[in-house]
Amino acid sequence: MKFDILTIFPEILDSYFQHGMMRLAQEKKLIKIKNHDLRDFAVDKHGTVDDKPYGGGPGQVLMVEPVYRALKKINPKRKTSKAKTKTILLSAKGRNWDQKQAEKLSKYDRLIFVCPRYEGHDERIKQFVDEEISIGDYVLTGGELGAAVIIDSVTRLIPGVLGQKKSLAEESHSTPGYKEYPQYTRPEVFSYKRKKNNKFITKELRVPSVLLSGHHEKIKSWRQKHSRHLENN
Repeated sequence: MKFDILTIFPEILDSYFQHGMMRLAQEKKLIKIKNHDLRDFAVDKHGTVDDKPYGGGPGQVLMVEPVYRALKKINPKRKTSKAKTKTILLSAKGRNWDQKQAEKLSKYDRLIFVCPRYEGHDERIKQFVDEEISIGDYVLTGGELGAAVIIDSVTRLIPGVLGQKKSLAEESHSTPGYKEYPQYTRPEVFSYKRKKNNKFITKELRVPSVLLSGHHEKIKSWRQKHSRHLENN
């Protein structure tokens, strides 16, 4: 899958994408991430991509022209291409992102992200995108973090990215409302000191004994008991 990010800060996400699962997915050529500097598509020699809002108000608004030029350049055959491509505008006014959408978009060949900054974007940009997405009911200074969240959650669903398919089947949100059971690893007993009544006492946190039993049916039962569905909360 190919991801294109349109931003005025093309290197802002490089560090994140160069580590861990994202790096391995690129090395395996399962995904390709390309940044595009919106200033390269500016309307003047000064690289202007935003301006004051009509009607007054604070901040700067991302202009429609640089975005239109960029999309036309990187995806010139949008209407005729057979590749499954979706162009996404990151916006606090967009549809809230969830696992169901991640699964849907993981079937695409290419995702293009338009990342506004500061006050927002010219409303006319929506004429040239397919969907407007928000990663939550709060406001960020730009859309780049939203693009990273979507790229990460989609990438891990691409076959071959994670080592075991079972990792996807049993994790939180693998089905709507599902929350995964608690996980533990070494040591079996974790000890630490805590001050109480001016004295230090030793506290121990133990791994549930059933997980150490080797009894697969009991372990399965314990995990089912401790996983949750939102409708049961």
